[in-house]
Amino acid sequence: MSSVLAAERPTVAEPSSVVPFRIAAIDASLGAEVTGLDATRPVPAAQVRALKEALLERHVLVLKQQRLDDTQFERLASYFGAVFRPPSNVPVLGSDPYGGNTPDIVRVSNVDGGVLGHDELAAHADHHWTPVPSSGSLLYGIEVPSEGGDTTWYNLAAAWDELDAGTQREIEHLRLITYNPFLRKLKPLTTGFPLYRTPDIAPLEPFEVHPLVRTHPDSGRRILYLGARTEVEIVGVDPQYGAALIARLRQHLLQPRFAYTHRWSVGDIVYWDNQATLHARSAFDNGERRVLKRISLSGSRPY
Repeated sequence: MSSVLAAERPTVAEPSSVVPFRIAAIDASLGAEVTGLDATRPVPAAQVRALKEALLERHVLVLKQQRLDDTQFERLASYFGAVFRPPSNVPVLGSDPYGGNTPDIVRVSNVDGGVLGHDELAAHADHHWTPVPSSGSLLYGIEVPSEGGDTTWYNLAAAWDELDAGTQREIEHLRLITYNPFLRKLKPLTTGFPLYRTPDIAPLEPFEVHPLVRTHPDSGRRILYLGARTEVEIVGVDPQYGAALIARLRQHLLQPRFAYTHRWSVGDIVYWDNQATLHARSAFDNGERRVLKRISLSGSRPY
């Protein structure tokens, strides 16, 4: 851990037996650890404000040692926004195959009817392919494997900042389609999963056009809004040029200097800004149990 964030604002003296509320930056491009938060009870206003300020600055918050039932978990999430609900014809994690019936709490698990299994997951932003992607998610660790299943977040604001000026000028007004991976699973190609849609591939519908470089709605920071292995297309450019540009940008944003890898402990709740980060998961032994619960929050149309 590095310094305590300026956003921390303890307001009352705590008994010596109680861990004081504290937000400390993690020694990485993003991330902060939160201790002394009791989310089994209503969270004090000063702490909610401190958490919001820290998220805006650090993009990922690790809330330690939580023991919440679903009602308490939902109440915690509601301090930060309403639950994300996608259009009924746009499938997302946990929904019906063609969209609809998405639960408020998604069970991310390799057992007991959960979703996502045990394999490695490439770096992505949740709901990127929807008209109004989620602003963030809270993921709660219930059971974790002894090894693997780690989550890595990438700082897309820093990735934009560190691009050379020429590349920034080249891409700042480009528009991007991120095609829905759940629809691609329903319509697989014999050539495998494409990283860039070329004219010989029929576009998956419905799709949305968003900026390749978006503006964060709260901080105003510019963000390189691109997943690592999603099927994409830059609107109105030569496909060969577009594919080469996307490959170059992906190589840039996945540099370790933009990353923080979290080793899960039972009771961790990680709250991340889905507008400014990607997240990936390492594989783990399917003979072990990994059970987490996720609530995603509504967002705004990228601009």
